[in-house]
Amino acid sequence: MQAESSVAKSVIVLTLFLAGVACGAERLTLEQALKLAEENHPQLQVAGAQIEGARAGVTTAKAYPNPEAGWLGGQQRARLPGTVPGMIQVYSFAQTLETKGVRQSRIQTAELGRASSEWILAEAKLAVRGAVRQAFNEALRRKGEVVLANENRRLVEDLRRRIAVQVEVGEAARLELRRTEAEVAIARTSAQGAELRLLTALAALRAAVNLPADMEIDVVGELEKLPPAGGLQEMRAEALKQHPAMRQVEAEIRRAEMRLKSEEAQRTPQPVLRSEYEHQPEVATYRVGVSMPVPVWNKREGPIAEAAAALRQMRSEAEVRKLGIQAALEAAFRRYMVANQQLAVYEEGVLKQAEAALEAAEAAHRFGERGILEVLDAQRVLRGARLDFLNAQYDRQSAWIELEQLRAVGMSGVKP
Repeated sequence: MQAESSVAKSVIVLTLFLAGVACGAERLTLEQALKLAEENHPQLQVAGAQIEGARAGVTTAKAYPNPEAGWLGGQQRARLPGTVPGMIQVYSFAQTLETKGVRQSRIQTAELGRASSEWILAEAKLAVRGAVRQAFNEALRRKGEVVLANENRRLVEDLRRRIAVQVEVGEAARLELRRTEAEVAIARTSAQGAELRLLTALAALRAAVNLPADMEIDVVGELEKLPPAGGLQEMRAEALKQHPAMRQVEAEIRRAEMRLKSEEAQRTPQPVLRSEYEHQPEVATYRVGVSMPVPVWNKREGPIAEAAAALRQMRSEAEVRKLGIQAALEAAFRRYMVANQQLAVYEEGVLKQAEAALEAAEAAHRFGERGILEVLDAQRVLRGARLDFLNAQYDRQSAWIELEQLRAVGMSGVKP
């Protein structure tokens, strides 16, 4: 009895705490959570900074090489007859003339890098939205578990009060009261555990939305109405076509191809236009010419081989990502179908049968045909059926969220 009293006090304290939190908590809908995450999440800020860097890279690629200007000065001494002493000055100017292939390939490489960074931002938004939706779904699940646990606790406590009255008037044995008291302690502990899991789920939601750790929130919402699911093959084609990860790796492949093209273009020597003006005391000289490096020792075999290897690596990475998306999509689809089947089974008869069994056990107990154990067992079966039904609903919702995330549903507004 002392242990039961301790558990009851703990449940009361936690319930009062949750009630206080709920009164002062910020009520949060799914739409509000998604909006806050898009505004505050650091993962999106990191991806946004990458885009800014990539845009700066395009500006760098478009810049022309700076010219080179020089000056040399000296003194001419008169050592021979007729030589005029005085100051000698040489002014020089050199400008590298980039070939068309080098310049265009460099600019296109930078622009493809910008496109890749934009797809990285789209993938980050997709991941953040998916994480928020999953965290919100988990919080709703735990909130539903709290409701079921408290309802079960009230049912068991009501049964205990009725048994206590029957014991007092001599209609029931004291052993039945002891059994119901033990069941009440279990129900209170289960309710306490459900409330703690709710607090954990709310903490995870705060982290997914990037809200302050000391901010109390309460989720408001219900299960989304899901549209009919298409076939696996249709979903797979949609995911491979629309997922930002696939689009990003495609951009990286094109970027690697352009980088290889740029390295090959740089094998062609880039001419340098040079001009000089030399001023001597008795004469001025003008010179104009072109110089060009001769690729004798360095023919860029190394950079070209590195670019070719990077291209092969990106193509292989594209296959890896494709396999990963396909595997994740199939797993989520199987979970969705299993949860759908479970819900159909529960809706078609399991819940009704469990409720009917409890009513029959209670009626038999009132007429003295069955003991309290049959009633408690029937209550446990109904409680388990309701909890399994709740979990199947949210398992299906979780699988559907993942399916939408893999198919990039609702992301048209953030695509480059």
